[in-house]
Amino acid sequence: MKNQYFVVRSSGVHGKGAFALKDIRKGTRLVEYIGENLSAEESDKRYDDEGVKNHHTFLFSVDKRKVIDATFGGNESRFINHSCDPNCEAIIESRRVYIEAARTIRKGEELAYDYNYERTPKTTKADEKLYKCLCGSPECRGTILSAKVTMPKKKAAGSGKKKSAAKKKKSVSKKKKTGRGR
Repeated sequence: MKNQYFVVRSSGVHGKGAFALKDIRKGTRLVEYIGENLSAEESDKRYDDEGVKNHHTFLFSVDKRKVIDATFGGNESRFINHSCDPNCEAIIESRRVYIEAARTIRKGEELAYDYNYERTPKTTKADEKLYKCLCGSPECRGTILSAKVTMPKKKAAGSGKKKSAAKKKKSVSKKKKTGRGR
């Protein structure tokens, strides 16, 4: 079935991309991200991070137990590229993933959401380079990895205020080893 909101064609960002067929209102649910359901362990075995120079998979981590591999049984949602300044967002409901318009999107505009690959304390500069971002946005952080978490500055001794721990925001659009720049 053809998607009523977008068409897939060659993209200046990466490979193929999804482009709006008409103006799309903010909040419009565009497509469900579908494919074969795997465990995280199965996806790690299927796609070796080591020894691969150009990562390109269609994996979406839903939670600790479920990863969707759109390479197998996937639809056109797998061609929506990453952007650090996206016009779409991934919404997880009942362990299913939907792509929705985060703002009004104009006809002909390329659809994109923030892949927000997981960043850990073990993430290196080499990882950032491996997951290089090609979105071209003025907001580009240079990588499809999630933004760096900055720790709050320590208060001077005796300030009388408690030190607050940095809160890690759980992102709904978190992908593990996902999508385009992989």
